[in-house]
Amino acid sequence: MIYRARTVLTLDGAPIENGAVGVEAGRVVDVGRDEEVRARRSGPVTDLGEVVLLPGLINAHCHLDFTALHGRIPPQHSFADWILQINGLRRDLSDEDYLASIAAGFVEARRWGTTTIATVESMPALLDRMPAPPLRTWWFAELIDVRPRLPAAEMLDDAFARFRGKEMWPGGFGLSPHAPYTVSPGLMRLAREAAERNGNLLMVHLAESAEEMEMFRDGRGRLFELLQSLGRSMADCGQGKTPLAVMLEREVLDERWTVVHLNELTEEDFTRLERGPRFHIAHCPRSSRYFRHSPFALRRLAGLGFNIALGTDSLASNSSLSLFSEMQTLRDAHPEIAPERILEMATINPARALHQADSLGKIRVGFQADLIALPIENPRGDVVEKVIAWEKPVPWVLLAGAPFPLG
Repeated sequence: MIYRARTVLTLDGAPIENGAVGVEAGRVVDVGRDEEVRARRSGPVTDLGEVVLLPGLINAHCHLDFTALHGRIPPQHSFADWILQINGLRRDLSDEDYLASIAAGFVEARRWGTTTIATVESMPALLDRMPAPPLRTWWFAELIDVRPRLPAAEMLDDAFARFRGKEMWPGGFGLSPHAPYTVSPGLMRLAREAAERNGNLLMVHLAESAEEMEMFRDGRGRLFELLQSLGRSMADCGQGKTPLAVMLEREVLDERWTVVHLNELTEEDFTRLERGPRFHIAHCPRSSRYFRHSPFALRRLAGLGFNIALGTDSLASNSSLSLFSEMQTLRDAHPEIAPERILEMATINPARALHQADSLGKIRVGFQADLIALPIENPRGDVVEKVIAWEKPVPWVLLAGAPFPLG
């Protein structure tokens, strides 16, 4: 099949006016000007009309489990209060509620042109009851050992058991030791070793809130009190160490990890990052705004060479799963950042974080045919700025070469 569009935004060079993309067996086999592609390729042609054709968007961090909690938690006075709220609501959800929540999350993500999503699965056992996901999905099994129901080794065995038999699912599987305040150093190391052994990726929440900084560095605050009440050992708190310093001391971070948030950093932390491991970073602009977290140090972190990708977080702290809205929020906070770099944070950069830089995030020969089309009016001017400003549901999506209906 050949798909013709007014503009093809490949993210692999300049936009192609009156362009076309050839697709076969779920992959891109040709890209260029329409007349050139048609001269090289035979096959049916679908003229998409006056649209901008670009790669499907990639959500670097989400919690599809919590789609059902949309709008149910107003902003709280503290991050610990939000944790209490969400844990209270989660107790009322059945397995069927969670499965419906995940399914609704897929519909919402696709509605906004997302074709690949990295989601933290808080209940890995649910994977046994799901069909293959409708989007390309990386499932990160959440690990927590504050009041554990299983020993650490059994927890990992259980997670990997849920992955087996799903090798044909689009995407992949990983582990998510939740955060250094909910995961012991021992479980963190076991997770890293298991992921390295089995070729999986890892994801962790780190330095998200001022309360996390207060807990580790000062040994006090609402989060400290909450974790202490749950029986967590607080021996690693109150020693003047930042959350990043505590995590780096565990010696687990490397290029396999996506670190989510990283809002609370000191000058000493930036010095540590200059000489530390090069992990990936998932920034969630609207969730950060919901929690009133410290401003994300985008320019400094990018300047240190970190790969920064955008995520939506969950609908328990966001109004939609639209990566366009995340790009708009980032643009408003950082008007100095070029539009091309912002769009890369929702395409190329999350592909790198998922170790898929050679197959996702661009329209290039050999890459997956995950495409979206936007009927943008008045294409004159900066087409990338107009893409970022998109505010409607995406009417046309191609996933692995197959049209994905709106619904």
